[in-house]
Amino acid sequence: MDYVIVFGAGVRPDGRPSPVLRHRIEGALAWGRGRAGTMFLATGGKGRHGPPEAQVTSDGLIAGGVDPALILVECAARDTLESVRLCDRILRERGDCERVIVCTSTYHQRRCALLLRLLGYRVVVPDVPNGWGRLKVRRYGVALLKEAIATPYDAGLLLLRKGASAILRNPRIR
Repeated sequence: MDYVIVFGAGVRPDGRPSPVLRHRIEGALAWGRGRAGTMFLATGGKGRHGPPEAQVTSDGLIAGGVDPALILVECAARDTLESVRLCDRILRERGDCERVIVCTSTYHQRRCALLLRLLGYRVVVPDVPNGWGRLKVRRYGVALLKEAIATPYDAGLLLLRKGASAILRNPRIR
């Protein structure tokens, strides 16, 4: 089964999705259109404003025509790495994931895809609406710089955690 993971982003004080989050929801809806049985996994905890990002995402997916029974919600994650780890836990418990589709901003897709691949998932990086029109050039540049720093950092942390977990599970090492 395919799982579309929709990564969180800001929520406005009135509870509406920020333009960035709206883009991510639109990307997920575009991917899911015409793909029966696709599951959606909204991730993202409570930020500065409003309800958790994942709940706002879920509401947006439902408003876009997605059956609520096809939506899973992870409302605890505070950052990308935590979203990946918590989504991994959900997907492993379900045990039916064949592919993961990464629905996030274009500047954020590579990091999310890499982290999910490091966990062993088959990952699809779809064309999503580009955020250029909604982000000022300076802000987009800051987002790219953040990704350049965060990607190796998160990947290293994930690999360390994965390695430590494997060691703890191996009875010959203990």
